[in-house]
Amino acid sequence: MNILIVDDEQDVQALFELRFRREVRAGEYSLAFCYSGEEALAYLADHHSEVVLILSDINMPGMTGFDLLKQIRTQVDMTQPAVMMITAYNDEQSREQALALGAHDYLTKPIDFAALKLKINRVL
Repeated sequence: MNILIVDDEQDVQALFELRFRREVRAGEYSLAFCYSGEEALAYLADHHSEVVLILSDINMPGMTGFDLLKQIRTQVDMTQPAVMMITAYNDEQSREQALALGAHDYLTKPIDFAALKLKINRVL
């Protein structure tokens, strides 16, 4: 399963690689990283059939995670991956907006990776 992580903070890559190293070694997950919404859309244009799940931050310069989610959900020619928003915002309005735009889940930082793995297995 190919998971695309979208976050403008580059240290997120090392964190996810560490937390998912067992699953990656076992061949359960493949991780790809993009550091902006624009970069994620370009990646999806070339790999849309491979990406099963997107984990996206909301607050990013340029295209926000909400904007990215809107773009993904309007691409009718693309296989629709599951999308989970991961953000520091712990307010009900952001949560409701994410779910209304088609997010499968909404998680807050700091990430509870045990809970995230359970949610990934439920969504997929």
